[in-house]
Amino acid sequence: MPSHVGIIMDGNGRWAELRGLPRIEGHRRGAERAREVIDVSIELGLQCLTLYAFSTENWQRPREEVTMLMRILEIYLRNEFENLSRKNVAFRAIGETWRLPENIQELIRETEENTAGNTGLKLVAALSYSGRNEIIRAIKNAVRAGKNALELNEDEFNAYLDTAGLPHPDLIIRTSGERRLSNFLLWQAAYAELYFSDTLWPDFDRDEFMLAIQDFQGRERRFGRISARNNAP
Repeated sequence: MPSHVGIIMDGNGRWAELRGLPRIEGHRRGAERAREVIDVSIELGLQCLTLYAFSTENWQRPREEVTMLMRILEIYLRNEFENLSRKNVAFRAIGETWRLPENIQELIRETEENTAGNTGLKLVAALSYSGRNEIIRAIKNAVRAGKNALELNEDEFNAYLDTAGLPHPDLIIRTSGERRLSNFLLWQAAYAELYFSDTLWPDFDRDEFMLAIQDFQGRERRFGRISARNNAP
């Protein structure tokens, strides 16, 4: 069982367009699907689940769509706080969250503070997030902290990433048929197993999630070493 799963939740807009619905309806359905995947992650005993909810590139979308996305995020955080607390989930946001509307920043701070003591699933929302940007910010933060860049090692560098203190993802899932990471957890995903599904995110249900988990369980993770199967009797 993976300890940390990251999901690139892709295909909301296309899901809506295929049904003749406004794109924002796809995002609403996508938020509902996220709730289901969170519940399954809790049932499976995952340590961490990271959802790629809004990238820095998404700011380039039409203003109306961005405004509605922020509204959905606000509603989700307000409505789900009690559920997260009751389910012992610890919430955390990563990315350039200072670019989000002030009311959402406040909701994020409140949710992080009020769930910080929970010991169950660590739910990470990547909001206004870019893997390249995170790496650059980590370098700058390390230098500001007095670190000598020429002597900085990987373990020390991890401490300056947005994901400091979290395990690196074992499995990254992307929905909607696209076959790329799209700037998601670039440093952390160095040895992650990748799983690509043709299913659009609003249709990515419990069964689809379990297929990805089962696929992961059938893989051998060597981390550069020789396969253990070569040494089998």
